[in-house]
Amino acid sequence: YRSSKFRNVYGKAASREHCFDGIPITRNVHDNHFCAVNARYLAIVTESAGGGAFLVIPLEQTGRIEPNYPKVCGHQGNVLDIKWNPFIENIIASCSEDTSVRIWEIPEGGLRRNMTEAALELYGHSRRVGLVEWHPTTNNILFSAGYDYKVLIWNLDVGEPVKMIDCHTDVILCVSFNADGSLLATTCKDKKLRVVEPRSGRVLQEASCKNHRVNRVVFLGSTKRLLTTGVSRWNTRQIALWDQVGARIPL
Repeated sequence: YRSSKFRNVYGKAASREHCFDGIPITRNVHDNHFCAVNARYLAIVTESAGGGAFLVIPLEQTGRIEPNYPKVCGHQGNVLDIKWNPFIENIIASCSEDTSVRIWEIPEGGLRRNMTEAALELYGHSRRVGLVEWHPTTNNILFSAGYDYKVLIWNLDVGEPVKMIDCHTDVILCVSFNADGSLLATTCKDKKLRVVEPRSGRVLQEASCKNHRVNRVVFLGSTKRLLTTGVSRWNTRQIALWDQVGARIPL
């Protein structure tokens, strides 16, 4: 038996002046991302009337956030997911119950007034859009997953979808890229884990999760392994490890 080397390591809560306080966080994103952070900004989806909105706050601007702080508020429905562009720090994508995906360009230093006009509006889904994900190695390529069971691949240079992946039979719960963006893993309400080649849309692996209802999935770096979280048939929390090639059941 080996004792843990980390027994004396503990977290310490930041002081109030180094926190972001007074933000009315949304209750409508379900299991998606209500918060996104990069090297410059914190974005967080908020409760709002008459459509979806989110805040964009410079990281150094800690403390109490006033109720009238400027918002990004161009969606007509609740905002369900937000993601920062990994290549351009002031570009953020959002998706909504209004079936649209929108690209926003945040001005230098953050917002000084409400932003209602997006740099780009993308329409291609027939139902609400629950997830957005940027390609990890190619700029201006964005993936969106909707409640119409489709994944659309957008080229933002032209503002049009260049590919549709339609192998899912129910709502898509999570999408995740491997390190070089050559593979896309998805989890779905149909209780299946899929590994898809984005260029062709071909399903390389499909695992039926009868004893492990998967919700989230991530690639584990360059190990050719996948990690999923979910629940068992008895509703206990589970973590499972998968081989990305040929595995039908967890390792």
